[in-house]
Amino acid sequence: MNLKHMLIALFLLMPLSAAHGQGTDRTMVIKSFFEDKVAHWATDVALLSAIRVRNVIDGDLSDDDIIAKDNEWRAQVRTDTHPLVDAVVNSDAGDFLRHRVADAGGTITEVFIMDAHGLNVAASSATSDYWQGDEAKHSETFGKGTGAMHVSELEMDASTGVYQVQVSYTITDPNTNEPIGAITVGLIADAIL
Repeated sequence: MNLKHMLIALFLLMPLSAAHGQGTDRTMVIKSFFEDKVAHWATDVALLSAIRVRNVIDGDLSDDDIIAKDNEWRAQVRTDTHPLVDAVVNSDAGDFLRHRVADAGGTITEVFIMDAHGLNVAASSATSDYWQGDEAKHSETFGKGTGAMHVSELEMDASTGVYQVQVSYTITDPNTNEPIGAITVGLIADAIL
C-alpha cells in the first residue's frame, strides 16, 4: 500500500467527528447516503418483479442445488461462455442497475439484487460468486427482516484500486410487506465521505 492509500485509509477509518467536527461516524454518513440516494431503488417495479419470479423458480432448490449453481457461476465467470451470468447481468433489471451506477457520478462501483435464497437475480456487472446467502450481505438483511441494513467493513477493491464499503438492505414486497430479497451496493468511500 502506498502512502496516499495509507493516508486515505487512516482518514476514512477515523470517526467523522474527528475528521469533520461532527458528532457522527462514517457508518452514519454511509447509511444516510444509502437512504437518500439508493434505498428507493428497492421499490422499482422491474427489480421487484425479477425477484418475485426468481423466488418462484428457485423456491424448491436444495442446498446441493444452490452450491451447484454457485460452482457453475464461478466456472462461467472465467470463460467466454457464461449463460448463467448473462441471464443475471443482461436483463431489464440488470440494465436498470447499470444505469443507476452510471448515473451515480463515480460514487457506486456495483449493484446487485438477491432472491430469498441469496442467489443473484440481477447485477450491474458480474459478481465473483452467485450465492450470497452465506454472507452477511444476505443473512444480516433478508435474514433479519424488513428494514434491515448491513454496512461492510471498509476494504480496498483490488480491481478498481479504491476503498469501498458494501451497503446491503432488505427488499420488501410492498404488496405483502414481507421480505423477498436484498440489494447490495458498492460505495466508493472517499467519494461520499
